[in-house]
Amino acid sequence: MTVEITATHRVHGGTLRYCRHDSASTGTPMKFTVWTPDGDGPFPYLVWLSGLTCTEDNFTVKSGVYEHAARHGIAIVAPDTSPRGEGVADDPAYDLGQGAGFYVDATQAPWAPHFRMYAYVTKDLLEAVDGAFPLDGSRRGIFGHSMGGHGALTIALRNPELFRSVSAFSPIVSPLNCPWGDKAMTAYLGEDRSLWRAHDACALIEDGAGASFDDILIDQGLADNFLESQLKPELIEAAATSAGRKVTVRRQPGYDHSYFFISTFIGEHVGWHAQRL
Repeated sequence: MTVEITATHRVHGGTLRYCRHDSASTGTPMKFTVWTPDGDGPFPYLVWLSGLTCTEDNFTVKSGVYEHAARHGIAIVAPDTSPRGEGVADDPAYDLGQGAGFYVDATQAPWAPHFRMYAYVTKDLLEAVDGAFPLDGSRRGIFGHSMGGHGALTIALRNPELFRSVSAFSPIVSPLNCPWGDKAMTAYLGEDRSLWRAHDACALIEDGAGASFDDILIDQGLADNFLESQLKPELIEAAATSAGRKVTVRRQPGYDHSYFFISTFIGEHVGWHAQRL
């Protein structure tokens, strides 16, 4: 799988590359960024999944992650949130279509041909970065924000053989129980809610998925506009307690849903993953 490097930047003693490749899963070109420390590697790495309306650029520019990654010798991969381009279905709303792939493989029209972000992240992206850069696929973690927090949690829980650690900022923990989930899962997967369980972190924990994770770290701002209506971290705490699993939810007073929140605590997340990788 050929990876085209479209831009390169020196930052925090390492190299940031903007990349593009053709994805068999989405049938489109896909973009991502990779930051690697100096040296031969292979390096442990973290995959970051972004939230609604984001591209591969939001986290890359706003998070401040690379200073912390450099300290721990960890590489960082950040893909786009959906397929894009001519002939790719879209919707006028911000929470459906391009920029809102929800990390599922759509089965419904008009989304099914291209909206296969679960397959993209778990297969095409990993194969591309492992093949093109000095990364250690046996020491890989995943984290994300909001819709991407949902993606990180569900993808890790379903694929513990691919990821050794998982954390999230302000994740959608239960698409079965919030308006964002109702809208996206109905559009992408159809009306049968039993099919949504494979993409609901709370349901996956209830069903015993990903039991090998020793802890799941979640940071949630208490001034987040979406806290009560969409995010509901108490649901994943209840699921974990019921299943005898460890999920650590840190509630941060005064912080909202923005990258100001993420940039404040991203260093702690990188350090937390470093202990597990």
